Amino acid sequence: MLNYIWSGLIAVSVLCALFMGNTADISNALIESGASSIQLILTMAGIICLWSGIMKIAVESGLTNIFAKIFAPLLRPLFPRLDKKSDAFQSITMNISANLLGLGNAATPFGLKAMEQLHTLNDRRDIASNEMVVFVVMNTASLQLLPTTLAALRQSYGSSAPFEIIVPVWISSACALAVALLIACTLNIRQGKI
Repeated sequence: MLNYIWSGLIAVSVLCALFMGNTADISNALIESGASSIQLILTMAGIICLWSGIMKIAVESGLTNIFAKIFAPLLRPLFPRLDKKSDAFQSITMNISANLLGLGNAATPFGLKAMEQLHTLNDRRDIASNEMVVFVVMNTASLQLLPTTLAALRQSYGSSAPFEIIVPVWISSACALAVALLIACTLNIRQGKI
C-alpha cells in the first residue's frame, strides 16, 4: 500500500513540475537528494555497525543475562507468562537496552528475534499473544535515555550541541510509553488476556 502512496506522490509532483515549468528544479532536487541520501546512509551505517557489534559482544559475553536480571522486576508484570531465563525474555531485554540508548536500528535484530521466539510460544498462530502485543507497543513507543541516533543526525547536519534535546526526548518518550502501555494493558484486561 505504501508503495502506491509514494508512487502517487512522485507522479503528482512530476506532473505539477511539468505543468508549472519547473523541470530543472526536479533534476537539481534529484541529484542533490541522491547525494545527501547516500551521505546519510553512510553516517547511519557506521553508527549501526558500531552498536550492533557492541550488542553482539554483549550477547557473547553473557551481558544479556545481567540485563535480564536487571529488567526482570520491571518486565515481569508486563510479561507474566514468560520465563525470565528464556531466549525470548533475553531478546526483549536487549531490544529495550538498545532502545534506551536510542539505537532503534541496532534494536531491530533483537526485536525480530524476540517476536520470532514469542511466536513459537504462542498457542494460537493466527492471533498475536498478549506478550507479542505488549512487546510491539513497548518497542514502538520506546523510552530513550540517550538519543544517540538523533544526536548523530543533528551533529551530521551541523548542530553545535546535538544532545541539547535530551530532556524533551525523555519527557515525550516516557509519556508515549506510559500511554501506550496503559492502553495495551487495559484492552488486554478487558478481553481477558491478562
